[in-house]
This record gives sequence, C-alpha cells and structure tokens, in this order.
Amino acid sequence: MKPILTPEPTTTNRTVISQLLQVPVMVAALGYLVDMYDLFLFSVVRVPSLKALGVDGDRLLSEGISLLNSQMAGMLIGGIFWGILGDKRGRLSVLFGSILLYSLANIANGFVTSLDQYAILRFIAGVGLAGELGAGITLVTEVLPKEIRGYGTTLVATMGVLGAILAYFIADLFDWRISYFIGGGMGLLLLVLRFNVLESRIFNKSKQRALPRGNVAMLVSSKARLAKYVQCILVGLPIWFVVGILITFSPEFGKALGLSAPVVAGKAVMLSFSGQVFGDIVSGFLSQSLRSRKRVIRMFMLLSLTFTLVYLLAPISDLTMFYVACTFLGFANGYWTLFVTIAAELFGTNLRATVATTIPNFVRGATIPLSALFIQLKPSLGTIYSALTVGVLTVVVALISLTFLDETFTKDLDYVEEE
Repeated sequence: MKPILTPEPTTTNRTVISQLLQVPVMVAALGYLVDMYDLFLFSVVRVPSLKALGVDGDRLLSEGISLLNSQMAGMLIGGIFWGILGDKRGRLSVLFGSILLYSLANIANGFVTSLDQYAILRFIAGVGLAGELGAGITLVTEVLPKEIRGYGTTLVATMGVLGAILAYFIADLFDWRISYFIGGGMGLLLLVLRFNVLESRIFNKSKQRALPRGNVAMLVSSKARLAKYVQCILVGLPIWFVVGILITFSPEFGKALGLSAPVVAGKAVMLSFSGQVFGDIVSGFLSQSLRSRKRVIRMFMLLSLTFTLVYLLAPISDLTMFYVACTFLGFANGYWTLFVTIAAELFGTNLRATVATTIPNFVRGATIPLSALFIQLKPSLGTIYSALTVGVLTVVVALISLTFLDETFTKDLDYVEEE
C-alpha cells in the first residue's frame, strides 16, 4: 500500500474525503485513539486498581495524585525526547518508538503487585505516551494542504477522544489488569500498520538543507520564539485543569457537593470525553468556517470557565445532573487539538515536531503544579473553592496568552526557523 503524501489542493468533497482517508492521516488518528485509551485508562481504573493493591479511604486521593504525577513526569521527559527525535530523525521514528514503549509498559501495568511498581510503570508509560499526539499532528499538518488541514487534525482529535471513551467500556467489561493488556495489545497491532507510512515531503525537503533540527536551544535563544512557546503552553492549561483535577477526582468533588450517591470516576471520564468528541468536531468545523483558530479557541475557553462555575457552584445534588455537568465540561475541552495545531503552525519545520510534542506534554505535566496548588489551598479554602481558585487562574492566564499569538489558519508550513 503506497500512501499519497502530497495531495493537490481542491475544494470538492470527494477529494477532501480521499485526502483525509490517506494512510498517514488514518494511522495518526488510530495512533491517537490508542494513546488516549492508555492515557486515560488510569483515570478509569484508579480506584479499583488501588483498592486491589490494598489502598483505601483518603489514601485513594493522595496515592492517585502521586501515580498521576509519575505518569505526567514521564510525559514531560518523553515530550522533550520524542520532540527532538522527531525533528532530527523524522516524524516516523517517533510514531514507531513511542507506541512500542507505551504498549509494552501498559501490558506490564497489568502485572503490578505494589505501589512502587505501579509508579515506575506509569512513569515509563508516560514517556511513551508523550510522543504520539505531537508526531501525529505534525505529520498530518505537513501532509495535508492548508485549506483542509483543520479537518485532518479534527479527525485525529475525534479518534483520540473515542479512545478515552473506549477505555471506560473496556474497564467496565473486564478486570483492570485485562484492560491494561488490551490497550497494550492494540498498540502493538497498530505498529504493524505503520510500516505503510512514509515521511512527509516537507520534512524530507528540510533535511537537504544544512540547518539545526530539533535544537531546543533555539527556543530560548530568541525572546520572540520563547515567548511564543510559553504562551502556547499557557493556552492549554484550562483543558488539563478540567481533566487532571475536576474529572479525575470527580468522586471527591461529588462527596464535597453532597451528592445523593457516590460518583463513579470511570463514568465521569467517559461522559466528559463523549462531550469532547462533539466539542472537537464543532471546534474543528467552526475553525474552518470562520477561517480562524484563535476565535474558536477563545470561545471554548470562555465555555470552559462557564461550565467550571456550574460544576463547582451550582446547587447540584442529583447524580445525573452532576454527570451532565461533566459532559459539558468535556465539550468545552474540545479545543485541545486546535491548540496543538496552532502550536505546530507557529514554528518552522526544523522545530515543528519538538514544539508540537513538548507543548501538549508540558500542558499535561502542568497537572503536577496545578494539583499541588489545589492540595495546598484545600485546607484553608475547602475542596470546592480551592479548585475554583485554580480553575479561574488558569483560564485568565490562558486568555491573556492567546491574545499575543498570531492567527495561523492560512499559514504556509513550508518554512524553517533560522538561528
């Protein structure tokens, strides 16, 4: 099977669909599905897996945060490693290496017998999971013409969120150990499909020039590049505040709100990502219709703030209404792939994979300081108001940062960063 790497721009629906269904795009989309399954499986099986290891009571929250932080620390390190590798050796080296590492690590997660083993393996899995989205988005943006690359990244995002939903149903049907085995197995199967994918033309063209590729020092050597890089990270903070705190620890928030029945974390995750499927689709099509990434991201940030206020402050006492709030929070998170896309579009080919891989992982890794701030404020403000403080702070910072970024919808990506 030979993939089409440089499709000719056209506006006919049939050609657009054929371009979106070409091998590199579909493999990137399926890879993100498996990535999101493995990434959020821990959120779904956190409670049953920890109970099986002898953890109960208040320790479920503290040990859960500790394991989540181990995973996020791995993603921070992995984001840097895979991003540099993607620009130096090519996007495909990341697509192969990352999926192999996190697939094997997640299979090993099914064999853990202690918290120390669990933490180490969540760290290793995090390193592997860090490479998938950035490399996939980079490849898709370079393969597709600028007129439709927003549709391509929307497809990747939608498939990814479906992976998070799949994690809920698999964990509901099978024991948590089997759920980890299934995720690892899916990754290894997808690895076979990737042998049909070739490198992007834009990257191969840049290799012919004598210029630095994947040089992290270039991000800090220019004040303008560094500011743009940091602003991109800050734009994504509200998404992972919602995912890493409000949804992951929804049972604890349900208890603080005095709900009539206990919240099932897996169901909250599933409903949140069900909402995000629709959010990703709506944001992607709105971006294409309005020919703007920034306007749509701003709209979804304000929606995120609105639904955070509802989740934390509305007089919700019914479990069903709480789950509805989780769904709407997920919908507002639907600018995730637009945010990664704009990051990829803002930087040249020789730094694009580094940026597109490290930025989402720094955002994911921001769960560590955000959860630490949440825990620090909790004794004085309580569960609800400590979360509210952190949530409002992230949205305000993100909105200010977005203001300073350039619009990238019509930007030609065949360019490089000069030293």
